[in-house]
Amino acid sequence: MKPRPPTLRNNRRYVLASIHPFYCDIDPKQMYYALLDALTSLWGDSVSSEIEMAVITCNNGYLVVRCIRGTEKMLEAGMVTLTGVNGNHLSLRPVATSGTLHALRKRIRSLPVISETDIYVSSGQKYAAYYYSREKVDLFQNDIRKQEKLNFTNRDMEIL
Repeated sequence: MKPRPPTLRNNRRYVLASIHPFYCDIDPKQMYYALLDALTSLWGDSVSSEIEMAVITCNNGYLVVRCIRGTEKMLEAGMVTLTGVNGNHLSLRPVATSGTLHALRKRIRSLPVISETDIYVSSGQKYAAYYYSREKVDLFQNDIRKQEKLNFTNRDMEIL
């Protein structure tokens, strides 16, 4: 069977989105189903089928999704409504839209280096600290992956 000539093919757009927090390891198939559910709940079955969404890649803190030209704004709106995938709480933030994958791969920035050390907080609980380059420090309770709001003083920051 011969391929369709370029004049008869549907024009596609590729949307690059960043995954926050970026250390979540998400299966592309699970991301597809979660994103399809978000699109269906926002736009309905008929519009979500017109988008013809497909997850291309989902790794290194970035997501690349393919759609039909003209529906990329609806896809981006559906991405923003996504709050979790397979029990992992996350959010998607659209970064760029392009007609080629090559242009989107240029937009992917390298992620900050994370170093992990264990610290003890004054309450006696053990926390894992993730240091991001020039950004922030995230504290997670050991083996639970549950964030808590912690207030630091200058003395506490000197210990870190």
